[in-house]
Amino acid sequence: MRQSNQLIYKPFWGIRNQILDGYALLWRRRGLISIGTGNPHSHIEMAGWWGDHLMTLGLREFEGGRAKTLASQVDRYPGRIDVYHVVATPDQREAALEAMKGKCGHEYGYWPLLSAACLHLPVLRLFSTPDLCDHEDDRRRPEFCSQGFSSAYAQHADVDLVHEVADRETSPGQVAQSARTRYLFTLIP
Repeated sequence: MRQSNQLIYKPFWGIRNQILDGYALLWRRRGLISIGTGNPHSHIEMAGWWGDHLMTLGLREFEGGRAKTLASQVDRYPGRIDVYHVVATPDQREAALEAMKGKCGHEYGYWPLLSAACLHLPVLRLFSTPDLCDHEDDRRRPEFCSQGFSSAYAQHADVDLVHEVADRETSPGQVAQSARTRYLFTLIP
């Protein structure tokens, strides 16, 4: 069952303990990525507990690999962060989280993002051929948000979130629509 048009708003401080390591955090905002993919989600990061602090880890344009408190992001983007359960074992989610921690401080993949955009934009996609598998040299290049999220699960937890789509061509919306994710709620302060 996929997310309906009805969002379930939940106050962050009341439900933060329901958010587990490795859950997907998807930002809803209208931009080139959401318009190009036809999905409301334009960014994805991963939830992770560091002691008593619930963090969000991901790759962000102009910042690269980062970790911030989820509370600060909910305050900054109220009602725009959707939480998705990732269908994986706790060990798989933990392995993916450790991989995301390792991406902190890395550069953002602008060129890979531009390449992936060609597969989603009208007209340009007529001249593009999607790649269905990942390649070893992809692991040495900077990644963008959904590529980093997808590769953390694929390479470190053996979980293919978006079947028959290479990590470097995965969009946030494809992760949201994956059979391996389930919408839970949208965060408000």
